[in-house]
Amino acid sequence: MRDVEPSTPEPRRRRANGDESRQKILAAATAIAGERGYDGTSIALVSERSGLPASSIYWHFKDKDALLAAVIDRSWVEWVAGMSTPVQIEEGASRLEIMRALMRRTGRALLESPDFLRLGLMLTLERRPDEPAARTAFLHTRGETFDQMVASYAEHFADLDEAGARELATFTMAMADGLFVAREIRGDDMDLVQHFETLAVAVLAVADDLAARTPSRTRV
Repeated sequence: MRDVEPSTPEPRRRRANGDESRQKILAAATAIAGERGYDGTSIALVSERSGLPASSIYWHFKDKDALLAAVIDRSWVEWVAGMSTPVQIEEGASRLEIMRALMRRTGRALLESPDFLRLGLMLTLERRPDEPAARTAFLHTRGETFDQMVASYAEHFADLDEAGARELATFTMAMADGLFVAREIRGDDMDLVQHFETLAVAVLAVADDLAARTPSRTRV
């Protein structure tokens, strides 16, 4: 009697096809949003770029806004993964060398997963009567990143109070945004990672200044 190969269950195949389609849609939407922004992105363009019918896109996402929110979320998850890469610190390294290594990792992670910040900054600067879900998604991820940075600074800069750690995190994110935008304008001739290393010097200088002013803060 001839052995019969077990067939792949239909639900599993359907799920795999659905995941593949979803990734194609997200990749197409990411590319278009990076080129044209929120308003310039449309379901029709995503359909054309992905090679999938609009009905397939609407099956996965309620509308363009939900699609772009998913784009931001996926890119942010990829960026967080890049930020989780272990940093090699030599024994006896100075705090500047440590901070430079951490900033190098941040710069590389942004180069590898820039879409959440690129699209998110566009949405943040826009003023709309109805706030897009994509903007809300970005602000949520932004808030999580800020809280994590404050916690990290509070741990590594013991001479800073909570207000100082928040000020330092605000400064760091503002400078990182500026460097990212500068590279978007100048293009590949700007070494983002090198500039993030330079940012390490500024972060430490600001941390020292905040620590020096901490005793004079008004405490409730």
